[in-house]
Amino acid sequence: MGIVNVTPDSFSDGGRFLDPEKALGHGMDLVAQGADILDVGAESTRPGASPVDADEELRRLIPLITSLAKRVPIPISVDTMKARVAQAAIDAGASIVNDVTALRFDPEMASVIARTGAGAVLMHMQGMPETMQQAPQYEDVVSEVCEFFAARVDAAEQAGIAKSHIVLDPGIGFGKLQDHNVQLLNRLSAFRGLNRPILVGVSRKAFLGKILDRPVEDRIWGTAAAVALAVDRGADILRVHDVAEMLDVVKVAAAMKAVAVSLKREGYA
Repeated sequence: MGIVNVTPDSFSDGGRFLDPEKALGHGMDLVAQGADILDVGAESTRPGASPVDADEELRRLIPLITSLAKRVPIPISVDTMKARVAQAAIDAGASIVNDVTALRFDPEMASVIARTGAGAVLMHMQGMPETMQQAPQYEDVVSEVCEFFAARVDAAEQAGIAKSHIVLDPGIGFGKLQDHNVQLLNRLSAFRGLNRPILVGVSRKAFLGKILDRPVEDRIWGTAAAVALAVDRGADILRVHDVAEMLDVVKVAAAMKAVAVSLKREGYA
């Protein structure tokens, strides 16, 4: 899943693709690099980010999604927590809604997804972007995220969203401290029991910066390590900025995992 941010304040590439033509070119470049999905967002959800009203989000998003839908052969995901924005994006050509609040922010979001038959990415986040990193606390982060997912999948199904349309994202960096992020990645396989695809977003994130003591623009190798681990632990979708590089990482990690599984079945491991 390649990231296209049309925001002035996203943590990694804020402002780079505010111009519609640049954003369109970037999205097409990511497709050429091998992206299977484009995730387009117009409201930053980095820690401390200020909310954006729906009109501004629509102004940034809809022309780009309309243009991309005419030019790219892969699904477009809209990264939004607002039902009105999701509906307009779907009308413009998006087919997936990536909601960082897991349908909790806008009471109309579930009905929009159910009515349109769109895919739904349900992400775990403790708090909201403005405050989520102030004091996140868990007794057992993996168990609590599992419980959250079970409840949100049930709520989505009750609202009429087909279970087969749901993807789960543990929300690395969203209301989590360093240890929480590392635990979630290391124990990602715990979420396989929910029988839904797992999306992981680690690309260039702050927890990598803390491990490496490197700025956001110099975290590609740290991202590669985290992506490889995520694949090994059972991730199905990787949300990344650097598609070409991470596609190579995914291919190698997936091949190694397949060999390990085969050897285990044959009694060699």
